[in-house]
Amino acid sequence: MSSPTRVRQPLPRSFFDRPAPEVAPDLLGEVVEHETPEGLVAVRLTEVEAYEGEADPASHAYRGRSPRNATMYGDPGHVYVYFTYGMHFCMNAVCLPAGRASAVLLRAGEVVDGVPLARHRRGPSTADRDLARGPARLTVALGVRGDEDGADGCAADSALRLCRGPDGASGVVATSPRTGVATAAEVPWRFYLSGDPTVSPYRRHVPKRRIRREDGSATE
Repeated sequence: MSSPTRVRQPLPRSFFDRPAPEVAPDLLGEVVEHETPEGLVAVRLTEVEAYEGEADPASHAYRGRSPRNATMYGDPGHVYVYFTYGMHFCMNAVCLPAGRASAVLLRAGEVVDGVPLARHRRGPSTADRDLARGPARLTVALGVRGDEDGADGCAADSALRLCRGPDGASGVVATSPRTGVATAAEVPWRFYLSGDPTVSPYRRHVPKRRIRREDGSATE
């Protein structure tokens, strides 16, 4: 299975050498593409979230460096891929100079190249708008897994690239609190293209309730 290869210019490293809340809205309309033996899939970004490392209670780096988040401390423009909920991969663009953890979560987008391959990965009945509508769906559509952690998204010869889109963000950039986070939930660092059908629904974090049984034990 193959898809047409389009020549796009990777974003310069200087683009990412800034705090994540500055980079995040500028990523809207840009393109992430992944080339595998199956073919190329490219996604125009329509929704992202910023996370500010050790200064941000919602960031993976809030408690410092670990084997899991080490890529966040690397050079800007690299890709941080992590496994979550025991079943999904999510991907982030690393920001700021090496040694300072900051990243933008790529939450959703429109598949602009390789739609048949993306649908093969996501399921034959998946609507176009849903192919990469959510951070886990986006990585599935692109074929991104854990071994892509640390990929250089600014390198022209990288299989996983963060590229310049044709027109940048076409539409109104809106903001909201980040979706589903339990801490720092009020921080408005979710950025998306208002009205774009590929933007994922906003979901506020809902704490689990402990239910007391008659025998005195508790469950969630």
